[in-house]
Amino acid sequence: MPKTTVADVIVPEVFNPYVVEKTTELSALYQSGIVASSDELNSLALSGGRLINMPYWNDLDGEDEVLSDINALDVERITSGQDIAVLLMRGKAWSVNDLAKALSGDDPMQVIGQLVAGYWARRMQAAILSILEGVFAAPSMAPNVYNTDVRIDSDNMILASQCLGDAKSKLTGYLMHSAVEADLARQDLIDFAKDSTGSIEIPTYFGKPVIVDDGCPVANGVYTTYIFGQGAIGYGEGAAPVPTETTRDALSGDDILINRRHFILHPRGVRWLDRVVADQSPNNAELANPANWLRVYDAKNVRMVKYTHRIA
Repeated sequence: MPKTTVADVIVPEVFNPYVVEKTTELSALYQSGIVASSDELNSLALSGGRLINMPYWNDLDGEDEVLSDINALDVERITSGQDIAVLLMRGKAWSVNDLAKALSGDDPMQVIGQLVAGYWARRMQAAILSILEGVFAAPSMAPNVYNTDVRIDSDNMILASQCLGDAKSKLTGYLMHSAVEADLARQDLIDFAKDSTGSIEIPTYFGKPVIVDDGCPVANGVYTTYIFGQGAIGYGEGAAPVPTETTRDALSGDDILINRRHFILHPRGVRWLDRVVADQSPNNAELANPANWLRVYDAKNVRMVKYTHRIA
C-alpha cells in the first residue's frame, strides 16, 4: 500500500485558517475573554513592520468652571499617548512519518489540525506567562502588584483586587498554579460552572473563571496569581509570508511539516520598549525582561493585578 504523506492531506489555504481558529478555541485564556482579538489588532498585525504603534487619547481631566459674564472659560486640549506592541514571529517544524500513519483515518485534517493548534495554544499561553513576568517586574507596574507572605485567602484576594480601586469591577478572571487552585478547593472556595456547551465544568472563584497553568511563577514557596479583566491582553493574528509548507527529505525518508505564525499578544496599556532584543522578534526570555516594558495607561485602566502569596 502506498505511504500517505502529509503533503497528500495538507492544503495550506484550508489548513492555515483552521489552525488559527482551533488555537483560539483550545485556549482557556481566549475562551475566558482575558485574551481578546479585535479587527484593529488583526489589521495592525497585517500592516507590516515589527513594532506596532497604537496611539490613544487620554481622558478629559480638570475642574469644571463657574460660568461668568466677565471671565471666559479656560480652554484645555485633549492629550494623547502612545502604546506600542511588538509582532511575535514564531515557527515550528515537525517530522511526520509517525503522524502520517495516523492520517490514514477518516478525517486527517482534523487530526493534524488539532495537534498543531493545540501546540500553538500551549506556546501562546507560555508567551503570555513570559509577558506577565516581564510586565509586572517593570517598576511602572508597582501600583498593580499586591505582595503578601501568607496563605492565599479571600480577604487578601479582595485587597489585591483593590489595587484597581473603583475599577476593580472590571476584573473578571484568575490565572493560577494548580497547587493554588487545589489550596482554594481545600478551603471550599472553588465552585464549578458549566461552559456554553454545558459539557465542561469550569472552576470559578468569587463567581469568576479560574484558568489553571503550572507555568505561573513559584519561587521559594511564594506563588503568583494573576487577576484579569476582559480583554486585558489584546490578540491580533498576522500572516507569515509562507505560513505552512511541506517538504520531504528523500535521503532520510522524512516528510516535514513547517508552520509559521505572526501574531500580537499585547497587555493593553503597557508599552513595548524594545530595549533588549537580539533578533527580529523577541523570544520568551526577552518578553520576560522588565527593561522591555513601561506602563502608559493609568494604573486603574490596566486590567491586570499580580498577587503573590503562599499556600498551606
